Amino acid sequence: MRRHDKEITDQETIKQILMENTVCRIALCDNDTPYIVPMNYGFDERNIYLHCAKEGKKLDIIKENSRVCFEVTDSAETVTSDKACGYGTRYRCVIGQGRIALVDSAEEKIQALNIIMKQHTGKADWDYDPAVVDKITVLKITAESITGKISGL
Repeated sequence: MRRHDKEITDQETIKQILMENTVCRIALCDNDTPYIVPMNYGFDERNIYLHCAKEGKKLDIIKENSRVCFEVTDSAETVTSDKACGYGTRYRCVIGQGRIALVDSAEEKIQALNIIMKQHTGKADWDYDPAVVDKITVLKITAESITGKISGL
């Protein structure tokens, strides 16, 4: 990171950002073409879980290349000024890289879905129709590196 004064090095703060937000942008590489998509997610202090349909572009890409970059931003607020160069943004963000994989077992899917639902609702124990669980894909990101950045806060 170029601006070390803006780097978040405290792992608890990074975890807090990941636990308190609901949209994660994942970036994949389709041969030489980048592909980014915002997704709802859940974080369990180790992994990021996402869910999607059983088919689609991101799954096609993941089958060919499991490398992933992800980003979560919170506290975004525009800072205004009388001068154009005085404008800016207050925020905290987390950016990481790792591997993304499909979760296969129904039991692990349900655990991941509970993590996602807890992130969005605060409730961690839900009942799922087995037919619905079978119709969705659950993805798991295992981070290999994570950095945080703060600006204006």
